[in-house]
Amino acid sequence: MQYIQRSLERKFTRMSAFFKAVLVTGARQVGKTTMLRHLAREQNRTYVTLDNMLARNLAKSDPVLFFQTYKPPVLIDEVQYAPELFAALKILCDESTDTGLFWLTGSQQFDMMKNVRETLAGRIGILELYSLSKNEKDGIFFNNELDFTPECLQSRQRQAPKNDVRSVFGHIWQGGMPQVLGADTEARQEYYNSYVSTYLMRDVAELGGVTDTARLGKFITACAALISQQVNFKTLADAAEISQPTAKEWLRLLEGMGIVYLLRPYANNALKRITKTPKLYFCDTGLAAFISMWPTQDSLMNGAASGHYFENFVVMELVKNYSYSPSKAVLTYYRDSNAKEIDVFVERGGLIHALEIKKSANPDRREVKKFEILSKTSAEQGSGGIICMCEEVMPIDSKNCFIPCNLI
Repeated sequence: MQYIQRSLERKFTRMSAFFKAVLVTGARQVGKTTMLRHLAREQNRTYVTLDNMLARNLAKSDPVLFFQTYKPPVLIDEVQYAPELFAALKILCDESTDTGLFWLTGSQQFDMMKNVRETLAGRIGILELYSLSKNEKDGIFFNNELDFTPECLQSRQRQAPKNDVRSVFGHIWQGGMPQVLGADTEARQEYYNSYVSTYLMRDVAELGGVTDTARLGKFITACAALISQQVNFKTLADAAEISQPTAKEWLRLLEGMGIVYLLRPYANNALKRITKTPKLYFCDTGLAAFISMWPTQDSLMNGAASGHYFENFVVMELVKNYSYSPSKAVLTYYRDSNAKEIDVFVERGGLIHALEIKKSANPDRREVKKFEILSKTSAEQGSGGIICMCEEVMPIDSKNCFIPCNLI
């Protein structure tokens, strides 16, 4: 299969030239190893995966011998299986002045990340890779950073094809796992079926000690039914016949494995009565569509959940954009006790960009009236608007535009 260029390559290359070690985290099968092996193809870099039980046992029992066997520069796959390596990694990093010695991949599991940050602080760069964005699939790489100004958006518009609802929902339904590209409906279904039973269930059992696969399956299905909605632990617990504390622990596991993404609520002392509950999104919409049994792209696009899936798609495209871009941003959402909600706040460079998400190609421009809530905070409002299925960037007022969803 032809290699698909990833937006994270630029950032990874820079981090490898700066840090002694770089860790790329993310869910299984999103392309971490493929990207790093592609970047290493002209280097004499050793490769070892800890999915191999012999290599894993050596790493766990004798880290020094492991690094004598697999000398740097080395690419170590699935490093979360041998946290015993980190102390030896620290010593090797401190003994050398070279950068880019260790390329690591791993699932961003909470305990491992805590271990990495404590042991390798200052020596390691940590990046996250998600499944393919729609623009990565289409081979589009924008040459400016997203700031939602008309100038930025119009520049991007010149690089992108026209927005198209069938193309967008084709991506939402298919998902961004590299292996489902070009797969027919039957092959896609078998891929996700295998993904859930092989990787998801096994990793949850290994990382979280969860062995009740029947209840876990019900829990994951309940999560997919809550897509783009506030987390309701009672609903999740009742659906899986588990306690609410167990539901919280299982959701934390799925978040750590890169299966779900929790969008935290905006917090500000000036705005009282703000919700403290996160919203639930799937990192890959194709996986969610499979779990919720949407059999075709059209059934999803015309179904009752299409708006929720569109919102999930937009939020994750924003997450990917800011994970890979030079400037970081904090993504949150706003909801108060009067149920007034703003879908996304992007906090970046001292500004808050307020965004609504609508599947319509012609949404109501009055939606931006809600953004006036920002005047009650000390934050400065940046450019924003309504991300939707419109075909062209159109101003709404001095701060906001209708924003085609393919420009993010």
